[in-house]
Amino acid sequence: MAENQKILVVDDEDDILEILKYNLVKEGFVVETASDGVKAIQKAQEFEPHLIILDIMMPGMDGIEVCQKLRSIPKFKHTIIAFLTARSEAFTQISALDSGGDDFINKPIKPNVLKSRINALLRRSGNTNDENIKGTVTNYGSLVIDDEQFKVSIEGVDAGLAKKEFELLSLLASRPGKVFKRNEILAKIWGNDVIVGDRTIDVHIRKLREKIGDNYIHTMKGVGYKFDF
Repeated sequence: MAENQKILVVDDEDDILEILKYNLVKEGFVVETASDGVKAIQKAQEFEPHLIILDIMMPGMDGIEVCQKLRSIPKFKHTIIAFLTARSEAFTQISALDSGGDDFINKPIKPNVLKSRINALLRRSGNTNDENIKGTVTNYGSLVIDDEQFKVSIEGVDAGLAKKEFELLSLLASRPGKVFKRNEILAKIWGNDVIVGDRTIDVHIRKLREKIGDNYIHTMKGVGYKFDF
């Protein structure tokens, strides 16, 4: 799994960088590090990692701002970004996911647990699209989903969806009218071995509605969500 997989670790504490890099390299990952937000963006441009482990609390540019800036760069639109932080408040987790993060991991974390979370993220990244989408261009009124290019446009304008937003929309749109239960969405998009908070789906649904409008995704209170047009 780890062969040729590149990981960028970003943290302002040198000892954490050293420990994480040591353990990840031992597992076969190719690892680079950065100690602040500006260096993280520069290193990401040069290194082009498959996954970025990003601390939130950093001086100058914090991790959430780094994530937002990376997501605005086309080649990092679908890069896996996992926040690793000592902060566990609900609003921090929501802000992290809202900025385009794929996962939220609390410090401290044992190396074998971190390895499991990373492998789960990489595994889901590798097979979710094959499982849930058909590799076609589908029109739903003014909404167009291009599964081959991982692109969604609304009235001819690119909606700028992040990776998980695209996967979630593709899943819901694969069965218009079907109500997808929350646990079903979590299993298909994030996987059973990736632990995410209860608000994760809500955050991504809200972001989708902001980008494509309120007419496509409908809330079934106490059950889940469905796509219709």
